[in-house]
Amino acid sequence: MTDTTRRDAASTPSRTEPEDDVMTMIDTEPAAAPDAAPEAIYRLEGVTRTYSQKGRVVKALAGVDLEIEAGDFVTIQGPTGGGKSTLLQLLGALDRPTTGAVHLGDLDIATANNRRLGRIRAHEIGFVFQGFNLIPTLTAHENVDMALEPLGLSKDERTARVTEALAHVGLDERGDHRPGELSGGQQQRVAIARAIVKRPRVLLADEPTGNLDESMRDEILSVLQRLNDEGLTLIVVTHDSAVARRARRRLRLDKGTVRDITR
Repeated sequence: MTDTTRRDAASTPSRTEPEDDVMTMIDTEPAAAPDAAPEAIYRLEGVTRTYSQKGRVVKALAGVDLEIEAGDFVTIQGPTGGGKSTLLQLLGALDRPTTGAVHLGDLDIATANNRRLGRIRAHEIGFVFQGFNLIPTLTAHENVDMALEPLGLSKDERTARVTEALAHVGLDERGDHRPGELSGGQQQRVAIARAIVKRPRVLLADEPTGNLDESMRDEILSVLQRLNDEGLTLIVVTHDSAVARRARRRLRLDKGTVRDITR
C-alpha cells in the first residue's frame, strides 16, 4: 500500500463509542445458531479495478467474485503486480472498484459516500503494514493511543484500552518504551496493538512479517493466530509460504484473477 493510502486510513471522522462492562479486544456478535450458515463478512461480485498508466489501461483486478466468512483467516499470495495490494485497498475501504460491488456486511464500498467509508476505516477495520509506521518520538503507549483519537472516548477509557491492547500482544511492561528501544518483532506487536485497540471486525495485514527474521516472524504469527482464534477476521497478503500455511484458506491472485489454493 502507498503512503497516501496509509495516511487516508488514519484520517477518519470521530464518533463516541459506548462503554462495555467487559473489555475485549474483539467486538463480537451474538453466536449464530448451530445450523446457521456462516456469515459472509465480505462479498465481492464482478469486481474490476483499472488504472491509466502512461497512456495505457492497466487492469489490476479482472472480474473478481469472492466471499470471505466472518472469523476466517485468509492469506493472499501471488506475484508482484498481480493485484494483491489493490484487492487489500478495496477490502479496507481505501479505494473503490471500477465496476462491481464490494460488500462489507450490508455496506457496498463501491457506492458508499466518503464520510461513511471514513467511519468504516476508523471503527471496523484494523491495518498492519510491512513497515511498522511507528512515530519514533512517542512511546509504545502513545503510538497505540493515536488510533483512538477519532473515536471520541474519555481519557480513562483510552488508557484502559491501550493498556489492554499492549497486554494482548505481550508488551504490557513496554508501554513506556520508544520504538528505538524495541526489537523489530516488538515494534510490529505495537503496530498490531494499534490496529486492534479500536476493536475492529477485520484486520488487514500487508506483508506483516516481511521485515522480520524467522524467529520474529513466528512470534508475530502466533499473535495473529491468537487474535483469529478469538474471532477476529484476518486477511493477510504475503509472499511467505510459511505464513500462508498457517491460514485456514489460501487464495492466489495473479493477473487480476483470484483462485482458491487451499489444500
